[in-house]
Amino acid sequence: MRNFGFLVLGAVLAVPLVAKTGGAQSSTPAQAAPAQTGVQAGKPVPPPVWQGSQVNRLSRRAEMYYEGVWGVGDLHLKTAESGEIIRLNYRVLDPAKAAVLNDKKAEPELFDPEAGVKLVVPEMEKVGKLRQSSTPKPGMVYWMAFSNPTRAVKRGHRVDVVIGPFRANSLIVE
Repeated sequence: MRNFGFLVLGAVLAVPLVAKTGGAQSSTPAQAAPAQTGVQAGKPVPPPVWQGSQVNRLSRRAEMYYEGVWGVGDLHLKTAESGEIIRLNYRVLDPAKAAVLNDKKAEPELFDPEAGVKLVVPEMEKVGKLRQSSTPKPGMVYWMAFSNPTRAVKRGHRVDVVIGPFRANSLIVE
């Protein structure tokens, strides 16, 4: 009988939330206009850089450049661990050209001009650097993780990744 009281209380508390949410969806355009700061009335708002699984990927020309010059493809960055880690994944197409990305001597850096930060690959006491540095093999996907403790780099930001002479510009964080 005690549990029934909690169910009734939960239902009573949930009703105002449902009513409030429903009312927010049926607001008039005049009420919604103040929420759009810096947008002129009547002009469409561009969609965000990322929407669900549809991400604004690299142009075909950029993909061809990374494949031809550096021997890698499928470059993408994702947030992990609630945004405290930014993970770079790439597929090796030509191991000889991609060797620079797995070089232990090259220190990877991620620059975010929007947030004004530089992220590095952290080194764990017993694990070592959070990156793969083995000899690259064709068709294999490799990764490295950049530490983002302040969560300054967010989804949708355009960032640059530098690993020795390799440089990937304007990659979008998913």
